Amino acid sequence: MEPPVATGRPPAHASLQGLFYEFLKVALFGFGGGIALAHRSAVERRQWLTDAEFADVLTLCQIMPGPNVVGIAVCVGAKTRGLPGAIAGFVGFALVPGIFGFVLALLLLGQARMPLIQNILGGISAGAVGLMIGTGLRLLKPRWRDPPAIFFAALAFAGLAIAKFPLLLVLLTLAPLSIAVTVFGRTTPR
Repeated sequence: MEPPVATGRPPAHASLQGLFYEFLKVALFGFGGGIALAHRSAVERRQWLTDAEFADVLTLCQIMPGPNVVGIAVCVGAKTRGLPGAIAGFVGFALVPGIFGFVLALLLLGQARMPLIQNILGGISAGAVGLMIGTGLRLLKPRWRDPPAIFFAALAFAGLAIAKFPLLLVLLTLAPLSIAVTVFGRTTPR
């Protein structure tokens, strides 16, 4: 087992109820995916993780199947309280939105082509894009002075947003390269 990494602050205690409640709030108020709100809860408010630790968790969740924020709830729970914490984070995130989504889908199933519904969803998605960009920049902040991290972030952005390559292709290409650069950079004498 590896020794804990020094974070510059004492670790905050995460209760199972706290994990459930925080990720329930993320699910209820985190429109556009909730990553920004999960960051605010886990890093800024509860101090369960540092910015760098959250960025590492998000990176892991990006290569796992399924929604990133569900993976974040599970990973934060597991990191702070083990398996019971992972379950508390997952249930907190999935319970009410699952019920709400099921009921909403039943009500709107035949209404998705209505102009009003399309305008509402278009407005929500524009806000979600802004949240994703803001969260991305915040997650890059701890690595701002790390040239390889900036380089690979720029390559990923260019591949996805400009060249419009599929996410899986960008991930399978850049992940091994960035891992190799990181491993090689740490083993090289400075």
